Amino acid sequence: MAQVSIIIPVLNEARCLKRTLRCLEILDPSPHEIIVVDGGSTDETVAIATRSSVQVVTTDQQGRAVQMNRGAELSRGDSLCFLHGDTVVPDDLIDIITKTLQNPDIACGGFISVMAGLQTTRWGITLHNSIKTHYAPLLFRPHLYFLKGLRILFGDQAMFCRRSDFWACGGFDASLPIMEDADLCERLGQLGRIYQVNRTVQCSDRRVAQLGAFKANLIYLLIGYGWAMGVPATRLKQLYDDIR
Repeated sequence: MAQVSIIIPVLNEARCLKRTLRCLEILDPSPHEIIVVDGGSTDETVAIATRSSVQVVTTDQQGRAVQMNRGAELSRGDSLCFLHGDTVVPDDLIDIITKTLQNPDIACGGFISVMAGLQTTRWGITLHNSIKTHYAPLLFRPHLYFLKGLRILFGDQAMFCRRSDFWACGGFDASLPIMEDADLCERLGQLGRIYQVNRTVQCSDRRVAQLGAFKANLIYLLIGYGWAMGVPATRLKQLYDDIR
């Protein structure tokens, strides 16, 4: 079985990280390693991670792309799985990743992300986010959608790929403060299929809970269109406040 490295970029994730790490402790089979990459948290994030059996590193520069690249540089697994600090995964995660990447035609995979809070499961947004993996490239990269069947996955879907393919396409673009996941999919799509497995992970609904479903989805749409039209990612990031 291939060795899988799980990389978790974090910034002030004390509220959710403990639950995420607890789920990773019971994975069967176990990952080769879990690397938590902190971008300068001011809460208990680092302390929580340190108390778990994971490798904890820090970066001088914030940004998921920078942090995930740093984790990938330190990793030793054959495959990489990039996981948000608020994401809960199935206990057979490693088996799913390994079997999916046994198909040489698949360059990158991800899960169906179920958005939920303490008392609410947001089924409508969950369905929309799953469908969005198809219509986003149709709207934003139609030439690649029709020619190569590009599918765009996002960070809350627990994206995974082979280590060799990740570095072959240059890893995450460290200059992007947002949409780094879609950008990576676009480049990995040159190497093979982008595939959404028919299994779920669960992520926090904190952004939707604070902003409301309409405003949150409007922001997502504006960012997507801006990315497609070449608006600098630094400007798009201004629409996407950090919510913890």
